[in-house]
Amino acid sequence: MSQSDCLFCRIVNGEIPSKKVYEDDVCIAFNDISPQAPTHVLVIPREHIRSLDDADSNAGDTLGHLLLKAAEIAREKGFAKDGYRMVINTNSDGGQTVFHLHVHLLGGRQFIFPPG
Repeated sequence: MSQSDCLFCRIVNGEIPSKKVYEDDVCIAFNDISPQAPTHVLVIPREHIRSLDDADSNAGDTLGHLLLKAAEIAREKGFAKDGYRMVINTNSDGGQTVFHLHVHLLGGRQFIFPPG
């Protein structure tokens, strides 16, 4: 189910262009338009899930798929062995700005902890 006012649903539906790096029947991965690392890919489910907080037990397969595809993309882009970060921001205080669940895959530089 998509939401007509959701930016990422519009990308899924092809209404807004994106620089896709991967897609299948469950998810789409594309370059972030405001990268925070040399590689910054967003991996999103085709299905509209507002946030991780809104996911239910039926979303488990989708969530696992997103994480595994992000790891696969890191290997394909050649930075998996050096390391990478995956982030899921949840709701406003967690830094979520687009309310369609998404995984940030960041790589190509060293990251510090805690992130902030």
